[in-house]
Amino acid sequence: MRLWGRKFTSIFVKFSASFILVGLIPLFALSLFSVNIFTGYVERYTTGNLQQMVLYMSYNLNSAFNQYNEVSKLMYTGRYEGYVESSSQNQAYNVNELEQINSIPVDSFLKTVLYSDSYISSVFFVRESDGKLYYQEKENKGLTAELLPYEEWRRQMSGTPSKLAIFPTHSDGYFPTSDRKVFTIGRNLIDISGRVTAEPKVVGTLFLDVDTVIFDQFLKELNLGENDELYLLDGEGNVYFSNKELSSADGRRLVSGSDQGMMVMSEPIPFLDGSLTARIHRESLFEQLFSVRMTIFIAIALCSIALIIMGTWFSRRLSAPILTMMRQMSKVESGNLNTQVEIQSNDEFGRLSYSFNRMVERLKAYIDEAYVAQIKQKQTELNALKSQIRPHYLYNTLEVIRMNAVDKDQDEVADMILSLSNQLKYVIDYGEEKVSLHSELEHLKDYFYIISVRYDKRFELHCSIEPEVELNWQILKLSLQPLVENAIQHGLKQKGKGTVGLTVEKRDQTLIVTVYDDGIGMDQSKLDSIYKALNDPEAPGKNVGLKNVHERIKSVFGEQYGLTINSREHVGTSVLLTFPITEDTA
Repeated sequence: MRLWGRKFTSIFVKFSASFILVGLIPLFALSLFSVNIFTGYVERYTTGNLQQMVLYMSYNLNSAFNQYNEVSKLMYTGRYEGYVESSSQNQAYNVNELEQINSIPVDSFLKTVLYSDSYISSVFFVRESDGKLYYQEKENKGLTAELLPYEEWRRQMSGTPSKLAIFPTHSDGYFPTSDRKVFTIGRNLIDISGRVTAEPKVVGTLFLDVDTVIFDQFLKELNLGENDELYLLDGEGNVYFSNKELSSADGRRLVSGSDQGMMVMSEPIPFLDGSLTARIHRESLFEQLFSVRMTIFIAIALCSIALIIMGTWFSRRLSAPILTMMRQMSKVESGNLNTQVEIQSNDEFGRLSYSFNRMVERLKAYIDEAYVAQIKQKQTELNALKSQIRPHYLYNTLEVIRMNAVDKDQDEVADMILSLSNQLKYVIDYGEEKVSLHSELEHLKDYFYIISVRYDKRFELHCSIEPEVELNWQILKLSLQPLVENAIQHGLKQKGKGTVGLTVEKRDQTLIVTVYDDGIGMDQSKLDSIYKALNDPEAPGKNVGLKNVHERIKSVFGEQYGLTINSREHVGTSVLLTFPITEDTA
């Protein structure tokens, strides 16, 4: 729980969550609004388009029925090939005696009607007087008259003999080699040449078989799916045509209601006093729309994922400098001031990194100043201790001993006492850490005089100072004597005799002092151990004098100054000291 709490309080998590929410909420809202608007528009457009198509189809079907009605009236008008027959002719005489309709043979009339429209597949005429059947069909298949249900058709027409009758879609199986779907149009030929009677005098009946292929052009335009249904119904629910196998009872049921999941569109057919009804399966109709919606939702999901990734990436990029600075601050908190934050830009983070680096540098300088002040305090305490030795009493005592030696003609003893007195005075003096080059060299000569007397003058000291070097330039106090002592103790003493050399020169703005000897030298491993002791404060070592001089030079003059050692076994050793050029103002 604590881990989750810490993560939730992280600026990275907060910024990421804010960025993602600010991006996702408008994205989802705008996307859902757009999808709903688009879906509603497409549904309205598609529904309106289908309604227009059904209206167009109903209009064309009504026109087609009117056209076949006009074709059936040719028995009365005789309007074919520019010929107009008078309606005053005796139709009964023509049909029964002359076997003519409108002064032409019945077969010729039927053939004319047959080829008047490309969808009429066969034409029949049944004479009323004797039931004789005349017929014409385009493919010469031969008719099985017993299978032709014209008697049933005539009975259905007997109730309204003067009206056109339309018989629903059926098979023309009365032609042995045919099984096409047709619907039949029937009209009675009534003799209107005589007196008008209450019961019309039917001379014969004309039947036209119309191929249902006529509906295919409308079905193609409507582009019905597998689950869609189309019905041509009259007022009583009789099915004149359907793309499904349905009975009249099914048609009456469809007129009364609609199934769930189906979209019902209906347009009237005035000629039939019925309607053209289309039942469109909603899911199939809008399947492509659903696919488009799913594609949009997938695109929204992909955009959301991309937004989350970009938000996370952007947040990490934004919080990375903060985390880096926090890590560096932890190092500073633990006491490591040798750290810097890399400045990668000029924005607020870049300026913050620059300020952090400046703060660390100034903190480090402040600590260094406090450390130096503490060293000075320790030096003051040391000097106070030195003052308690009462140097004047020591100097006076040494002077009495020297004068006693002079009185007894022991000049060498007197000189040694004088050199020792000068050294004590130089060492016990609690002045500054920096002294002039002249003072340090004089102290070194006093020290070497005592050494030469002690060892029977087997060791020599050679000093070489370049002309451009001024003796009032400052170096570290007591920096040369420990090096000369090391040269004698570790280099010349084991050899028995030898020379210690000292050169002073100027290089650029640096004072270079080199102390060398021609003693036994040292091998590389011993030289490496000395370097390790010089550069590692924790490394133990026996060369306390070298390490002390090296650290004092760096403390007083700076980190870039100090000493460097070179040595070759059986050849000798040289120690190079570097100081900045500063003059003694005393």
